[in-house]
Amino acid sequence: MPIETRALRQAKLIKNVRLQTVVEIFSDAKTGSGQLDIEQLPQQFGWPARPPHKDLKMLRQLGTLTSYDIYSLRILFREHDIPFDNIAELRLSDDKISELSEYMKKFTYPLIETIYGSEAGTISSFDDVLNLFRHPDITKVRDRLNKMASTMMINAEELPRFLEDFGDVFLSLSYYRQTMTELEPLVEDFLNSVDNLSQNSQLRQRPGLMDTCREIQATINNLMIAISGRFETFDKYTSDMWEDPSAERFQHVKRFIENYHTTIGGSLCSIGVKMRAWALAFPNSNAGGPSKRVDFIMSEMRQGIDILHQIEANAPKIDRIG
Repeated sequence: MPIETRALRQAKLIKNVRLQTVVEIFSDAKTGSGQLDIEQLPQQFGWPARPPHKDLKMLRQLGTLTSYDIYSLRILFREHDIPFDNIAELRLSDDKISELSEYMKKFTYPLIETIYGSEAGTISSFDDVLNLFRHPDITKVRDRLNKMASTMMINAEELPRFLEDFGDVFLSLSYYRQTMTELEPLVEDFLNSVDNLSQNSQLRQRPGLMDTCREIQATINNLMIAISGRFETFDKYTSDMWEDPSAERFQHVKRFIENYHTTIGGSLCSIGVKMRAWALAFPNSNAGGPSKRVDFIMSEMRQGIDILHQIEANAPKIDRIG
């Protein structure tokens, strides 16, 4: 980000376990994480109270965002008029794209089959489709590109942009799916741990604790179910698109999926922050006794649960997206 204050340029804006947005000045395994609330920055750096420093104004805007994944940021930067010069940086790394290749196959194979027909089995990735534009056999390239353009009902000149959009939107789904897959065992471990605490005869005598445990469990469960349900809906929309493929139908699916980027990004970010904090504090079943786990739940895991409710409450309604 275009930060003017030199001492802040190497800092990070993060969500802590309470889902508060804080500026992390340093982070180390031995010394921990040095965090400042955004509103503490004027005092820390000697900024005047009026008018607000340019960096403070920007950080206040960024602080309202529910996730800092690249797909949410693209949308939210535009919505909040946050200046960002190099939008090209908002892309996944080559290593991450390579990791997602297995997830991408599900979405890209129908397109590959449309272009290559009986030869589709020899095509291993979406990159092979993009490589059409660099293929030395001009005749074969022209035939396949014309076939794709005809199938999608667009001009051949529009194909590069179409393929870019196609790859990006399904890469985003693959990215979110991978994130959820990685979170599932952490969520299961946490929920099992809470179940075990709920069976403790002494802890069951604390109704406030039991209510908190039930609320956290229900919130996490419902959110994971909601995310899974949206992925199922995306799969159906994608499958329907290939029954009668066209660029117009793809654009409809693209808009539909992008409407949920910030919801899914915010949900996965919030759940991920909390689950990883729990896993770090209690890496195995023998780490920390019931008392320490209860203290962590009441002091850290409980905080910010209302934010999870709000993310889901603000989600667009599927039946209103046409």
